[in-house]
Amino acid sequence: MLQATTSLPLPAGPAATTRVPAVDVVRGLAMVIMALDHIREFWCATRVRPEDVAHASALLFLTRWITHFCAPTFVFLAGVSIFLYQQKQAGRGKVSRFLLTRGLWLVVLELVLINFLLQWGYNLVLLEVIWVLGWSMVLLAGLIWLPRWLLVTLALAMIAGQHLLPTAQPVTASNLLWALLYGGPAFFQMSPVPLLAAYTILPWTAVMAAGYAAGPWFRAGLAQRTRWLRLAGVAALLLFVGLRATNWYGDPAPWSTQPRGPGYSLLSFLDVTKYPPSLLFLSLTLGVALLLLSATEGLPGRLGRWLSIYGRVPLFYFVLHFCLVSGGAFIWTTLAFGKAINLSFAPVKDWPAGYHPSLLRAYVVWGCVVGLMYWPCRWYQGYKQRHSYWWLSYL
Repeated sequence: MLQATTSLPLPAGPAATTRVPAVDVVRGLAMVIMALDHIREFWCATRVRPEDVAHASALLFLTRWITHFCAPTFVFLAGVSIFLYQQKQAGRGKVSRFLLTRGLWLVVLELVLINFLLQWGYNLVLLEVIWVLGWSMVLLAGLIWLPRWLLVTLALAMIAGQHLLPTAQPVTASNLLWALLYGGPAFFQMSPVPLLAAYTILPWTAVMAAGYAAGPWFRAGLAQRTRWLRLAGVAALLLFVGLRATNWYGDPAPWSTQPRGPGYSLLSFLDVTKYPPSLLFLSLTLGVALLLLSATEGLPGRLGRWLSIYGRVPLFYFVLHFCLVSGGAFIWTTLAFGKAINLSFAPVKDWPAGYHPSLLRAYVVWGCVVGLMYWPCRWYQGYKQRHSYWWLSYL
């Protein structure tokens, strides 16, 4: 969410102009994959939960599963970018104030705009990734004053020890604050509009704090940075495999052998809990993200430059892609079924008789949306580079 790409060392020589930092590339890849999940919900809603390995097809499961890597990568890299942004400021006070105001702005944006784009109205107060990014920034505004060793300790303790904490279920007025901080999804029956916190604050703040603590790696030389990232990524994945194989700790949903065959048993092994993000969920997703960061630094060629366009304007991309996905679904359902229907939120009983899920449709729409996003994102990136208005740092 914060940009600090100019703080990253780039290769010297003629090829330097064609290489882009891994932070931009991996964040851009996360943004592209993220769009697939939202398109699936609006354009290919299914009666079967995609994570239900007992009933969902392997392709449906993997279409949903691959998007699990987006939020952890995005939040972790926001922490990295905050550290790099701080290196260009005169003191932590300015950074802390900016995080506080930017975080509160993101919370308002989630409540006012993102909720509308998701639901075409306000049938539900839905608190998702922009909300949790905002509150994570607000908390990080204070956490950046801690010694780095203490911040690392707190972040890892929250990620690893979260399963020892009690969850607030069912959610009531008396435990609502704790439910918003940890647990989930947290549903609270308010009047007149109920509230659903899909993303709760503390685990995601820990991920952002971990990214901030890893920020010095991205100031080191390429060889050293690559080594640290690979070691951390491999360690995280080994932790995932070891704990997941034993079903001992780290995820509330154990894996099991599936009667549908070994392939679905493997999917069960990979099916880790996102709400709230379990230790194994974060070990798997961040482990892969760290390896990608180690492998894509200075990635040459068109692919790296294309992905970096999206990675440098993440909030602009996020809002614009929701406009395209949600607005396109409004038009499509109106033309196809005679009325607009939000398949992502409408009860199954209200789905049109002529509606049939199609992953092919979802993938075609995904390709169109991602392609259409390139030119406005490229324009906005150039606009931000040419201008220094204060409000651009909030967009």
